[in-house]
Amino acid sequence: MRPFEGIRIIDITHVLAGPFAAYQLGLMGADVIKVEDPAFPDQSRDTGSDRALNHALMGTGFLTQGSNKRAITLNLKSEDGREVLKKLVATADVLVENYRPGAFEALGLGYDDLRKINPKLIYGSFSAFGQGGPKRERTAYDHVIQSTSGIMAMTGTPEANPIKIGAPAIDYATGTMGAYALAAALFQRERTGQGQRIDMAMLDVAMILMASHVTGYMRNGSHPKPSGNRTGHATSMAYQTADGIVMLGASNLRQQKRLWTVLERPDMIKRTNDERDADHDREEAVLREIMLTRGAAEWEEWLQARHVPASRCRTMGEALADPQMQSRGVLHRHEGAPGVDGAFTVPVAAFKYAHGGPQVDRPPPRFGEHTEEVLGELGYAAADIAALRANGAI
Repeated sequence: MRPFEGIRIIDITHVLAGPFAAYQLGLMGADVIKVEDPAFPDQSRDTGSDRALNHALMGTGFLTQGSNKRAITLNLKSEDGREVLKKLVATADVLVENYRPGAFEALGLGYDDLRKINPKLIYGSFSAFGQGGPKRERTAYDHVIQSTSGIMAMTGTPEANPIKIGAPAIDYATGTMGAYALAAALFQRERTGQGQRIDMAMLDVAMILMASHVTGYMRNGSHPKPSGNRTGHATSMAYQTADGIVMLGASNLRQQKRLWTVLERPDMIKRTNDERDADHDREEAVLREIMLTRGAAEWEEWLQARHVPASRCRTMGEALADPQMQSRGVLHRHEGAPGVDGAFTVPVAAFKYAHGGPQVDRPPPRFGEHTEEVLGELGYAAADIAALRANGAI
């Protein structure tokens, strides 16, 4: 039995962070019901690397976090649509939304409204800047928060910056941290019997992702500088080899001693980090010359065999083809799905359980695929559903 079997989650989120949070709980057994406006599908449905799938509203942006969900359509601007949602809330454990702060309250669907229907409801609100503060009503995406938070300013090289991180890391981190917040609230409810309101802000998550830099700046006012592939220690940075880049990771004093020893340069071993700082440029020059004597893959194997952290710089394709990744169960291959021609592969979770762990049970749903099924579970007859469809509520 997985941790969240028997838990129902209403997922009224779009794009990435909110849907990814619900997806993570769905992998752990929760019944996730994805709610979309009948006139405005989730933006991620027409986003991704496959144009045909985008046109079919099954884009890879949606497939990434759509498994293990059932999809329904509800027009929450209509009274009938809101009434359906309220009936669904009465059966649910969690509701997650990521609309502009105040939007759901204006519809009579805020936390204070819905906890009257279900006092044990856990209500999670995801937004760019949070439910309070002077910027609460502003909107943003991952790259806008990267700019706002200061992450872009520290990324790049002294000659080329600010630079956006390649992956939408803040979105995925917000989804992951949101899943943690929802799971913790469910655990808290087991002890207290009370529901919870969760306020998740992408900007807050971005600050947590820079935690040590934030602490350093608040201590001495020193802004993190864009250093590219250089770091504070010459034995723990990137170097050109005979055929590519290798990243060394001899970070602490023990590792740098081991590195200089296996390179037969005991004269370069330092006793303190202050000594390393003072000799950084010379160490870098020595290593730059040494690293050119072999290829990146050869250096990786040779150094790792001697317990010195090192890796050649891989493409995503090379990383995914690595036998280590193949052994971890991080990916799930769907042989097919309604609306998708052919097989496709999606990420699962970044951890494993000995038993009852994350797994994919069903493929991502088509737009509104389970509307009649879910409404039937709520007691709506076929004629009722037809009437709701006729008046635009679903």
